[in-house]
Amino acid sequence: MRNPRSSYTIRNLTFYYPEQEKETLQDVSFALEPGQFVTLVGPSGCGKSTLLRQLKTVLAPHGVKTGEILFEGRPLDSIDQREQSARIGFVQQSPENQIVTDKVWHELAFGLESLGYDTPTIRGRVAEMASFFGIQTWFYKKVTELSGGQKQLLNLASIMAMQPSVLILDEPTSQLDPIAAADFLATVGKINRELGTTVIMTEHRLEEVFPMSDRVLVMDEGRIIADGSPRQVGHQLKDTGHTMFLAMPTAMRVWAAVPNHRDCPITVRDGRDWLADFAASHSLITGAWPETASLAGEVAIYLGDIWFKYEKDLPDVVKGLSLTVRKGEFFAVLGGNGTGKTTTLAIIGRLRKAYRGEVTVSGSLGILPQNPQALFVKKTVREDLDEIFKGKGLSDQEKDDKVARAVKLCRLERLLDRHPYDLSGGEQQRAALAKVLLLDPEILLLDEPTKGLDAEFKQVFAVILKTLQRRGVTIFMVSHDVEFCAEYTQRCALFFDGGIVTEGAPRAFFSGNSFYTTSANRMARGLLPEAITAAHVIGACGGQVPPVPELDEDAPPLPKPGSEARDGKPAKLPLWRRVIAAVSGLIALVTFIKSIGVTDLAALLTPSGMSGLAGDYTLIYAVLIAALFVLALSVSRKSPPPIHPVQVPREKRKLGKRTLAAAIMILLLIPLTIFVGVYYLGARKYYFIALLILLETMLPFALVFEGRKPQARELVVIAVLCALGVAGRAAFFMLPEFKPVVALVIISGVALGGEAGFLVGAMTMLVSNVMFSQGPWTPWQMFAMGIIGFLAGVLFRKGWLRRSRASLCVFGALASVLIYGGIMNPAAALMWTHTLDWKILLTYYITGFPVDLVRAAATVFFLWFAAEPMLEKLDRIKVKYGLVE
Repeated sequence: MRNPRSSYTIRNLTFYYPEQEKETLQDVSFALEPGQFVTLVGPSGCGKSTLLRQLKTVLAPHGVKTGEILFEGRPLDSIDQREQSARIGFVQQSPENQIVTDKVWHELAFGLESLGYDTPTIRGRVAEMASFFGIQTWFYKKVTELSGGQKQLLNLASIMAMQPSVLILDEPTSQLDPIAAADFLATVGKINRELGTTVIMTEHRLEEVFPMSDRVLVMDEGRIIADGSPRQVGHQLKDTGHTMFLAMPTAMRVWAAVPNHRDCPITVRDGRDWLADFAASHSLITGAWPETASLAGEVAIYLGDIWFKYEKDLPDVVKGLSLTVRKGEFFAVLGGNGTGKTTTLAIIGRLRKAYRGEVTVSGSLGILPQNPQALFVKKTVREDLDEIFKGKGLSDQEKDDKVARAVKLCRLERLLDRHPYDLSGGEQQRAALAKVLLLDPEILLLDEPTKGLDAEFKQVFAVILKTLQRRGVTIFMVSHDVEFCAEYTQRCALFFDGGIVTEGAPRAFFSGNSFYTTSANRMARGLLPEAITAAHVIGACGGQVPPVPELDEDAPPLPKPGSEARDGKPAKLPLWRRVIAAVSGLIALVTFIKSIGVTDLAALLTPSGMSGLAGDYTLIYAVLIAALFVLALSVSRKSPPPIHPVQVPREKRKLGKRTLAAAIMILLLIPLTIFVGVYYLGARKYYFIALLILLETMLPFALVFEGRKPQARELVVIAVLCALGVAGRAAFFMLPEFKPVVALVIISGVALGGEAGFLVGAMTMLVSNVMFSQGPWTPWQMFAMGIIGFLAGVLFRKGWLRRSRASLCVFGALASVLIYGGIMNPAAALMWTHTLDWKILLTYYITGFPVDLVRAAATVFFLWFAAEPMLEKLDRIKVKYGLVE
């Protein structure tokens, strides 16, 4: 039975991302009781973040979902967004991604203002939250002046001001230093205890979170594999030998590795009591931890009295820093957010330049940035890894062998055909690491490399780094992960206020600190003052230290690529069609070059009519158009039906009734409006005519999308395409008719459908004419450009226009000459002569043709270079957000 008191009830939830055959969530079922503190844990990529995002519809990813989600007894989908915003709080990983205003107090009030609360209520709640979270001292600051911890605390306070009944947190401390993370988690615990707010959060660092939790859910491969209290879950994972036990708190791991009959400890205090009881009846083995010898070889990195600031009037970020790192050394820098660690790494990596001091770096560099997405430039992980070898002259076999080794090391076998941006945070870190390793760097710079990695892969990552060290690679790492640094580095330094305040070997460094130290050291400090890792404590107790994974560099061949893209690569043209295409293309090129030789259009006309030169050029123009038509027919063939981004059968080519109705409106209603404007309004009411055409342009668009309620982000994409068209027309204003507008309109029609293409074309011409002057030509331009976008969308939908460069460029050239020129040339005659006969029309066509050819050349140019990457990006947006026809 449903429990109406449950904060959430999830039944048989299964979820597939678009274009993925394997489900991300598999038959997930559980209920959250009011006031519970629930921690969701699991390896990277197991579906934790996907599950949390399903709990708030505005954040839920697009895909195929089955099952039921109830919020406080009601179906989640039936609850409007206003109520969800007020009652369901969500804190994301990155503090930057959730802040939307410029000042702290603005941010605190923003959510309440959006929900429509009155001013006294807003002032009262903001004051209360500022006091509760201790924000008074930085209440009036700009958000850019805050540290990472303060920004995340501000995010939490802004959400709590709306008094949600459930608080969801997706790895909220992943970018915070240990002290800021502990403060943040303590605040979350206080909210749960004192306000009774239900909390569900994902986290990789479990030392502080586990003791606070009433309940722990463990996920693996999209399923819940363990559910219970922290102690119960620890026992389950230990008994089953699951790798997630490696992520359990240090006290629990020490207890599991040492034979004993005492209760399982969870907190550091429990661990200290357990160790004292154990030591009372057992002798501890001390002094068995030799310190790593410092290196005395060649200098790889030298910084001498470095000073750096981001702007002239800003304070220094790095202040008089000096350090030396030897070749083959593993050097780690720790410290709070905003102390200058990442800036120092950027200076070493030559991404920033110090204004004073000496920087010497001996060796090739490989940089793994804090945001791994900065390294991804292709649409699949496989292509991104292959991209590293561009221009290096390696054979295909050599490239495949190198990539295969990196793929096996970083466990990317199942991710090769995924888009890098679709991976989880930990998976992105692994993919970025593989890409950096393929560079074979002599110096490896790592900025928060363990962020988002699960405990098992951290061990593998450590083995990879140790292997690189043995090959002589120098490693410089910036990190907040004190446990990892204590166990694997050779030298650590603490950064504060732009410089290093202390440094030393890990055992000496961590055993002397109170907060920048490990849980093992805090647990064992009274009995084993120099023990800094769980392995040290386990060894001292005579327990069995878990084995370190071995690195197998013999990689199997790479998995074959997955299914091809929806449009696929067409088969080669028959030889006879290639010959026709080459000949017609050559004729088109020759006649084009001859056509644009007309620099004086007046030479085409005489007082008595067209000159003999005009007659000659009429024949040339006819040959050019005929050659373009032959080229279009020779390179085109009907493309296979597109596959819907979500797993459904192939779509039919038949146009929908709404699209046919839109075509009728576009081809009949708009010309009729122009006719009425020209003949009955004397072409003087062009603002009114343009407004009518704009409404008629939007009407078919609304008609087509009326049945499926377009999302706001879909309209934003169309607005951005319009803005690009306007900007493109303005940017190339100095080149008459050499503009990217036709190319952008064709791309819009192909990507988003004919109605969207028409809207982009018409809106672009209307808005851009604000800069180029409105006139009686505006309605004609709107209609002509809109027709091109609509036709591109319809032809693509029917399969008669392919997305290949050749097909799009030929269509663009014909559309520029025959559609835009074919409409605007008689429109010019009508606007200026008010009478039409075949001689006048022919005259305007002949004199306008060279201009049309310039427009066609520009369209071909921009389509050749921009169509493929833009369509790829628009496809990505359509698939990710479900923006499909």
